[in-house]
Formats: sequence, structure tokens, C-alpha cells
Amino acid sequence: MHGQILELPTRRNGIYEVSGMDRAFEVRPMTRTTEFARRPISIFLSLLLVLLPSIPVHGQQHLPPPQQQQQTPTPAPPSQQQQPPTPPKIAVETNMVTVAATVRDKKGQIISNLTKDDFALDEDGRPQTVSYFARENDLPLTVGLLVDTSMSQRRLIDQERTASATFIDQALRESEDKDTKKDQAFLIHFDREVELLQDLTSSHKKLQDALRELQTPELEDASETQGEGGGHHHGGGTLLYDAVFLASDDMMKKQQGRKALIILSDGVDRGSKESLSSAIEAAQRANTVVYSILFKDEQSYGGHEGHGGPHIGMGGPGGYPGGGYPGGGGGGGRHYPQQREERPDGKKILDRMSKETGGRLFEVTKKQAVDQIYDLIQQDLRGQYILGYVPDKSPTSADYRKIHLATKQKDLIVQARDGYYAEQPAPAPAPAAAKPVPGS
Repeated sequence: MHGQILELPTRRNGIYEVSGMDRAFEVRPMTRTTEFARRPISIFLSLLLVLLPSIPVHGQQHLPPPQQQQQTPTPAPPSQQQQPPTPPKIAVETNMVTVAATVRDKKGQIISNLTKDDFALDEDGRPQTVSYFARENDLPLTVGLLVDTSMSQRRLIDQERTASATFIDQALRESEDKDTKKDQAFLIHFDREVELLQDLTSSHKKLQDALRELQTPELEDASETQGEGGGHHHGGGTLLYDAVFLASDDMMKKQQGRKALIILSDGVDRGSKESLSSAIEAAQRANTVVYSILFKDEQSYGGHEGHGGPHIGMGGPGGYPGGGYPGGGGGGGRHYPQQREERPDGKKILDRMSKETGGRLFEVTKKQAVDQIYDLIQQDLRGQYILGYVPDKSPTSADYRKIHLATKQKDLIVQARDGYYAEQPAPAPAPAAAKPVPGS
């Protein structure tokens, strides 16, 4: 906090000028008024007329000047006065952990009228004290939409675009109050590359315009890509893990308040640099909930979506240890005939992402369309509680700590993340030494 700086007065030719005053003031010698000498003169003239014959005239007589009043010494400027030493400032940091939670009853209905005292929270089995509590409406919302535009989704793009546009209009609140932080969102699409189509914005129009740009790669570009050593990879890649990692680490980590990623994909990664575990860890470190919408087109497989796609846009083509699923990457000095491998279970992958970050997995079916799923996610976000606590043990390393959040009412179900990565605090700087006082 910066306070107003007050300048010391300066003196010029006996006149003090003070910043902030509309005029200067002057210190001058004070004199008596002329009335002080007026009365002795009249008495003296009367006596002189009486004694004039006997007193010789020696010339004009001057009255002594009136006695000057002793000038008050000017006080020293405040800068020369002894000031008490200013105590050093000490910065205090707290490693508060926040947990977003949604509570339902056995019928699946969201419970939104609980208080802080209705929850019990443990860390690694030790009870913790909840020191911060807020409901959904108290905090701004940041949403990241991650849309799979690989060839396996080419027949689903129109449905994803329409449902996403409706969600943005309904879920993101617009506020005309300049002092109130608005809800905001960004849009990323991923296939053989990860691309940010729209940066963080609260403008519905900008987000709608970005959604219109969603499209799958050209068939001839995605069907065959040359890798290192002359190898070719079919399919073009689906960098799901890279997209989650970048959205969490580059976008969400810097944001405050409620944060959620919404993934529309079949859950199958091809060619990512990051692994599934590192993508989940990035979301956990960014304190971001992941909602997954499993949206797949069974007829797309067996066509143009191959296996072991290239690594493009995230460090060059070729394999990467731990990347992709089950392997990711490919290419080398020799080219072997491509072996047909079992298709990964995208549902299990998306389910793990959501559970370990405190979100939910939804699946598009004939009975549940994508726009209906967006409505359920909206209900989740509106019914969230945010709880914060300071761990009873300070972190000594960047270890993973288990969290268990429950309600004291046993028949309620709590949806929340099950842990976090502790951030080891940086050493506090030493307080500055007090400056010596002049003359002390």
C-alpha cells in the first residue's frame, strides 16, 4: 500500500513555502504601532511651550525608535528533528490449500445450503481446521474448453460447437460493475497440434467467433505424416495430454477463484509429449477441476485414425518416454509394417483425469445429448463450495498429500479432489536493518 507523500517545507528569503497550501507564509519582525509614540509627543509639546523662554534651542530632537519585539526563533524543519527509527517490515505468507467440492444426496440432487461447520476435512489422516469458506456466487469462474478436433471427431464437431456456444452463454456471468471480476473462458483445440483459438476473455462474442473456427485437419494432411528417418505415421495424432498440461500450467495456474477444464474427446491420446500422470499433476497443481465429456464416433475407427501418431508442435516428431497412450510417438531409422494394436480405453482415461482432480465424467449417449451434459456441469459449478485450510505441518518437500473431505451428515456424497502437491515455501528474505538516527 502506498500512502500519500508529504514534502517538507522549504525556505526562500525568509518565506516558507509549504506544498499543498494555496499561498506561502512569511516570518517578519514584529513592531509596535505608531499609537505607542503619539501620546508622549502631545505631553512634551505642552511642557515645551511653558518652558520655552528658559530653555535654549539646540535643534530638532528625534525620538528614539520604538523598541523592537524580540523575534521568535524559527523552529527547525521536520527533516532536522530527531525521528524515531522505523521498524522493519516483515512479510508473512500462508500456504493455504483450497478445495472445491460439490455435495449431493443419494438421489443425485445437489445440496447447496451447507455451512463450514457441516464439513470434516483430513490431510494424511490428520484433522484440519477449515479457515476459509465460500459458496459459488462469491468467486469468479474461469473455464477452459478443450475440444478434440482429430479425425475421429470429424462427424461430431458441429454438435460440439453448438453445445459449447450454449454453455458459454448460460454459464459465464456478465457483469457491468467494473469492480467485480467477471467470469472468463478460453478455447483450445487439439489434434496433431495444440492451438489456443481464444485467449482468456469475458466476451461471449469472441468465444463464439472462436468456436466457429473449430474444424478437423484436412484429410490428406492427417492421413500420412513423415517422421524422423523417413518413417511415416498414419492418423495425424491426438495430443490430449499435452492439451491438458498446457491449459493447466500455462493458463489456469495464474488464475484465482474457481477453475474448471471441460474436455470434449473420445479420450484416446496419440503422440503427446506429456504422460497421463503429468497432465493430471499439472491440473492438480493449478487447483483446477477437470470435467470430461466422452464423445466418440465408433464408425470413425477403422478409417483414418491410426495408431502411434506423430509428435507435432510439442518438440518435434518421434517417440517420447512415457508419452501418449499406450506408447505415443514413433519413427526411427527403419520403417516396419504397422502392427494393429488394441485401441486404448478412452473412457478409463477421462474418468481418471476427472476423479483425481475433483470433477466428473459424462458420456454422450442416445438418452443424454451433449447439451444436456453441459447443463449438468453448469449445475455442478453453481453448487460448488470452496474450502480453505492451512496444513498443520509445513511442507519440507514437494510431496503429494492425501485429502479426505466429508460431511458430518453421513448420507451425503462429496465430490472433491483427493489430494494435492505441496509447494515448498521459498525462504523469507532477511528483514532490512534499521537506519541509524543522526546524532544518536
